[in-house]
Amino acid sequence: MASIDSSPRTVEDIFKDYKARRSGVVQALTFDVDEFYALCDPEKENLCLYGHPNGSWHVAMPAEEVPPELPEPALGINFARDGMNRRDWLALVAVHSDSWLLSVAFYFGASLNRNDRKRLFSMINDLPTVFEAVTQGKLVKDKPTMDSGSKSKSSTKRSIDGQVRNDLRPRDEGYVEDDDEHSETLCGSCGGNYNADEFWIGCDICERWFHGKCVKITPAKAESIKQYECPSCSLKKGRLN
Repeated sequence: MASIDSSPRTVEDIFKDYKARRSGVVQALTFDVDEFYALCDPEKENLCLYGHPNGSWHVAMPAEEVPPELPEPALGINFARDGMNRRDWLALVAVHSDSWLLSVAFYFGASLNRNDRKRLFSMINDLPTVFEAVTQGKLVKDKPTMDSGSKSKSSTKRSIDGQVRNDLRPRDEGYVEDDDEHSETLCGSCGGNYNADEFWIGCDICERWFHGKCVKITPAKAESIKQYECPSCSLKKGRLN
């Protein structure tokens, strides 16, 4: 058990802890969704989804100590797995995960004054919720399944930071991604570095990445795009035609 003295104390430290735990939970419900789904076997005991301060996640039984070191996530998420549509079940777990993340953040922030609590909530509220990350992306909806008999498929999907990308990969390779993979990615328009808090979109033709704001594409607009062509590729295509 971690020492209370080692818990995050400042607004910035608590927010950093919140972002990392949130990142782990979103990873479980999006890119690691097959692994997460398999671990939530209804035949097992009560299970919880945990996000950790290092950005990882795991599914396990709740803590045995009473009271627990931290507020506990929703208990028994595995029991409803096979009784619901997969997408709806993931959305339900996402809602409960949002509640848990907030409870952990304000557990650490119990000693903050009124202004700091407001500032903490404002910082948290500026991020998309887990529910939004799961339900607004197309990962769950468009991901190829073994039942369809398709070994690979071009599908638009969003990363944990709200990116949209198109990809051709077999289902059993998984969709594991992290910020380090994109740390050297530069915007094809402005040349700016990748930032996990910004919306990016990848061109299906030249495979370059762009800030959504640089190519005037919003997350909502990206949802309706089956194949994205950047301005440069669109211009070249027009000349050829």
